[in-house]
Amino acid sequence: MSILFYRRPNYVARPTGPLNQADCQKYVERTRNNKNAIPPELCFERIISNKAMPEKPCSLEDFMDYLIYIEHDAENLQFYLWLQDYTRRFNATKVAEKVLSPEWKSNELPLPPSNTSDAGAMRPDHSAFLELTDIPRTSKVSIADHQSIVSSTIFTVKSHSEQALGAHSQTGLKWEPFTVQPFRAEIGKVISHYLAPGSPRELNLSHRDRNAILHALQHTTHPSAFTIVANIVELTLRGQSHPNFIRWSICNGNKPRVIFVRTVGISNVLLGFLIAGSLSLSRLSRWYRLCASLAWFVGFSILIAAYKGLCVIMHKARVRNLKPWEQDEEDSTYPHDQALSISDLERPETMKSRRARSMDSFGTTNTFSDDSWVSKYKHKSLFRKVFDRTVWMQDDALRLLQEKIVLQSNLWALIVTLPLTALFVALPAGGLF
Repeated sequence: MSILFYRRPNYVARPTGPLNQADCQKYVERTRNNKNAIPPELCFERIISNKAMPEKPCSLEDFMDYLIYIEHDAENLQFYLWLQDYTRRFNATKVAEKVLSPEWKSNELPLPPSNTSDAGAMRPDHSAFLELTDIPRTSKVSIADHQSIVSSTIFTVKSHSEQALGAHSQTGLKWEPFTVQPFRAEIGKVISHYLAPGSPRELNLSHRDRNAILHALQHTTHPSAFTIVANIVELTLRGQSHPNFIRWSICNGNKPRVIFVRTVGISNVLLGFLIAGSLSLSRLSRWYRLCASLAWFVGFSILIAAYKGLCVIMHKARVRNLKPWEQDEEDSTYPHDQALSISDLERPETMKSRRARSMDSFGTTNTFSDDSWVSKYKHKSLFRKVFDRTVWMQDDALRLLQEKIVLQSNLWALIVTLPLTALFVALPAGGLF
């Protein structure tokens, strides 16, 4: 795309109601529109795999911070990361265990009627598993007997935790107290954290999709039971959260700094008009009016770049403002340019605990009102916020995007400045003083 018409990724707003598969399909087209605005080095796959400059500011942890503190929608990424890990672990289990949780298909039988035995509805089908065993089968031994033998001789019976059972009762489903399906206890934790109404990290799902997922999980622990929610979460992350994150990451200054820079840009533009107007009314040579072009060019360049969240001075210095939560992570024993590149073992305890809390699949609710940085940043003076601490810009791919925006700002400033300068130079002298 031409430098002159380069645009940051478009901001994608979230729908007001629960997400469904039809709404998420709209993100696909928006993702195509942002294809040229996001370089391959910052694509969704690289950020999720933490290959996009793992230090700052486009690492997986930064993506998580953005979703927690800016978009307030981190449960999608937390669930997505858990499901990826769960799928790998499930596929790595023994065949004899996986066969107890067959793949779920969307056209499976509906929920059993209310008068059906709950235990019968929830008991997995072991007939396929029995084909893999050497347990003798005669006409006098029923399938139920074989299930009992399998459960008592091969598998360790696991019960759901009290938290999971409470979540199951909230969803209105009846669950067996014991199961031989692999990862059944972990599935119970997922339901209590992400799917049950009022859960700590409740996903924004429609009532219909939620019931379909819970119905699938009622019968199997196979990853395919999460197909509906997996599609919704991935489309939301790819088409909405990821482009917004890249758009936000391009900004190298905090909000007070950007507002200050915009004010400086407007002041330079007004100064240019003041110089050009004063010289036009004087008896001086009209060529003196060319001095206004410098103020106009600098003002428009700063103003256009600041409109896109960039401070030109900080860009030239190759630094960016520290985020408020990053400032609380810094250890005073380390220099500012090294504080964010130290290893996890050397990081302050507040930083490690916050990272562990956000990256934990079964952590607490994603709130930050009690974090120490909130109060510290709130009580900072406006002057300190404008001239806040900075850190070295580490991601070269992100810096190239900033270079495009700065060059684009200079070109547009030149396009606006030239006709303005020509207009004022062509005006006749006023001769007032």
